[in-house]
Amino acid sequence: MKGEAIFAVIAILFVASFFYGMAANPDSEFGGADGQAEDVIAEITDGQYEEWTTDSWVNSVKFEPPGGETESLLFALQAAIGAIVLGYFFGYYKGKQQSE
Repeated sequence: MKGEAIFAVIAILFVASFFYGMAANPDSEFGGADGQAEDVIAEITDGQYEEWTTDSWVNSVKFEPPGGETESLLFALQAAIGAIVLGYFFGYYKGKQQSE
């Protein structure tokens, strides 16, 4: 019962901090780390990085996902597979510990 109460308090604090952040910055954009890293690399290399990426062999592949939903689907699938693997190992070791 004590562990459930601690989890509930942590979950409430997490949700409250999320809503506080959204209320404090209503017009903010939440960009990813990839875009920020690309900007820093372009700044350090004086734009040579951007020239390299436009001439790279990756652009010859010409693969474009059908939409933004596909990217979200692949990310969710990756997270689900990771959760299954972690859940399996935690369950395995918990069962092994209880059987001893």
